[in-house]
Amino acid sequence: MFSMLERSCRARRLCGLLASGALAAGITLAVPVSSAQAADTRATLDVDGQKRNVRIIEPNRLKKTPRMTIIVFHAGSGSVGGVRRSLGLDAFARQTGAILVYPSARNNRWDIGKAGEAPTNDMRFIKAIVDRLVTDGSADRRQIYMAGVSSGAMLAMRMACDYADVFAGAAAIISSLPPDLAAGCKPSKPVEFMLMNGTADPMVPYGGGKASLIEYKGELASTQATLAPFLAAAGCGAPRPPQELPDRDPNDGSRAVVERYSGCKTPVQLVRIDGGGHTVPGRNTISRRGAAVGAQNNDIDAARLVFNFFRSPPVVR
Repeated sequence: MFSMLERSCRARRLCGLLASGALAAGITLAVPVSSAQAADTRATLDVDGQKRNVRIIEPNRLKKTPRMTIIVFHAGSGSVGGVRRSLGLDAFARQTGAILVYPSARNNRWDIGKAGEAPTNDMRFIKAIVDRLVTDGSADRRQIYMAGVSSGAMLAMRMACDYADVFAGAAAIISSLPPDLAAGCKPSKPVEFMLMNGTADPMVPYGGGKASLIEYKGELASTQATLAPFLAAAGCGAPRPPQELPDRDPNDGSRAVVERYSGCKTPVQLVRIDGGGHTVPGRNTISRRGAAVGAQNNDIDAARLVFNFFRSPPVVR
């Protein structure tokens, strides 16, 4: 429905008429910022009587072929604009035509719920977005991925735990699951999964413990315990020898190491930033937030690693 309305929206009066129809269906569309080849749309969905906002970036707009889609979750204390700048996936999407979806949290906080509880409004919101994009013919149901930063990554992981049949994969950056969710995470099928954490993160302890995020101060499982259910779902075996990535910035106080596992049915990997803090590798976040977040790794570009991880190999579902 997003796409059909946007393509028809040629004049102000027609846009108004179409928006009225969308409202009746529980979906409100802002007039998109678009060109013949792209669309940048702000939409509102009604989920359980609550208005939820999402921004959808569709490069190569007129190609009506279902495409790879990545849902990107901002940090709980952040925003859609902030995660677009700090993660930087947009440039890669433009190169490939992938759709990027940026949902907004209510009051800057994602509700990931607790193990064994019914899906939260946030979870139903994300599922509603996916259903709409697949029905519309925009998203390829075999290539729907998620990426999240900090507490936004917690929601991505919770969705991957509970809706493995919907998502091909997920990437979590500077984040871990609460212990109850890590223990209760049992994906129904293998899910491509990448976890990218710093060993010296002062806000999300690498070895587990109390979080020090603005929006979340509860307990967190260790990085390894967070990774464990995805390794189990993929049938992974022993770890392979770790791969140290080139030290492109010897002065950043950190090194990037990739840990992979043998026998996995679908790729699962840990990108360990030795000495890294609560920053997105390769992006200049530390200057805005101060030294309290820890070291900024400049050896890798997190967005490039995430995008390439999702693209290869393709998922057969």
